[in-house]
Amino acid sequence: MDAFLSALDKRFAVIDARSRDLLARVPNNLLYQRPRETRSEMAPFSCGEYILRSAAMVEKTFGGITTRLWDDPFEWTLPEKLVNKDLITAYLDEVEATRLKGFSFFTSDQDLKREIPAPETLRSLSDILIETIGLASHFQGRAFALFQALTDEKLPQL
Repeated sequence: MDAFLSALDKRFAVIDARSRDLLARVPNNLLYQRPRETRSEMAPFSCGEYILRSAAMVEKTFGGITTRLWDDPFEWTLPEKLVNKDLITAYLDEVEATRLKGFSFFTSDQDLKREIPAPETLRSLSDILIETIGLASHFQGRAFALFQALTDEKLPQL
């Protein structure tokens, strides 16, 4: 695997590992606790929801790359469906399997220059992957911040 491709692969693996680490640290009673109620019930505001949104960004991207289906997995990542840590872990396993399948299509850094419809406009694979890392990291960062606010625990090494 070439250097840039390897760096992207490692970055996605780190995002997955950090989500799993945080999930293990969040007490069950705080998994879906929101710090305050808001008028917007659609916005995720709990550690569990932010962990799921982070993983959903990865699933959406690799689903798009491998099958050209750029669906947001919002409906099957709702707290009502993934009600506990075991179900969230199983979802993280599915996302990681999808990501690994996607990476198996890449053979060199040259592949990352290819453009694909994503979903409406042509974009390079490298742009898509870098944007996904940013989005997944953003949601994950919100989960870590909320965890710290709810528990007063020191954050794990990032």
